[in-house]
Amino acid sequence: MHLTIGITDTEAHYVNYPFWVKGDNKNIEIIKLSQENSNELSKCDGVVLSGGIDTHPSFYGNPRANYPLAPKGFDIQRDEFELAVFKHTQQKSIPVLAICRGMQLVNIALGGNLLQDIEESGKHDHRRHGEVDGIHEISVAKGSLLHTITGCDKGIVNSAHHQALGKISNDLKVTSLSPDGIAESAEWKNADGKAFLLCVQWHPERLAQQQSGNPFTTAIREQFLKAAKEFKIKR
Repeated sequence: MHLTIGITDTEAHYVNYPFWVKGDNKNIEIIKLSQENSNELSKCDGVVLSGGIDTHPSFYGNPRANYPLAPKGFDIQRDEFELAVFKHTQQKSIPVLAICRGMQLVNIALGGNLLQDIEESGKHDHRRHGEVDGIHEISVAKGSLLHTITGCDKGIVNSAHHQALGKISNDLKVTSLSPDGIAESAEWKNADGKAFLLCVQWHPERLAQQQSGNPFTTAIREQFLKAAKEFKIKR
């Protein structure tokens, strides 16, 4: 079956996303989604909200823009575009996989906010240093979508972020945690009648290159594409 997957454009290692999603499957078409081709969102059977630059604090009601490790310049147009993309996916019941910034954006879109800097809050360093991702363990909530997908109570993931979920949206539940208590994944609190949504704070598209057999990359990709197929069949 031919599938069309939209991946939101990012300044941060975009090429890794289509390489991971598509693999060697010639039946998967990738659309790089941006404001310039927003009309192509209607073609998508699934959407990946990619990682990248911090979301501007105004979108989660925080007036402080000069926090530790804040970018010199935000990309408000991207913020507005991706918030509109997520809104569209919910209106049309399109499956969503939200990665790193994408997970944070979903929480914002649904009324949550962010921890502006993890280390400032007293937690451990979760950042990427140079070209090397951090690595740490996560514990997974039994009965969660992530647990069902991976079959794992615990696992090893990569880490490349300095922000994290703060107040969790009332629509979401956290389903895995780092050892220092950072939210590492989230999903619908009540998924009845809603499209597939999985939010992960790590980067499965890079984890695939570092640990190719890790279920926190392989199983996530498979389940997301399965949801996209089911969506295409229904519409």
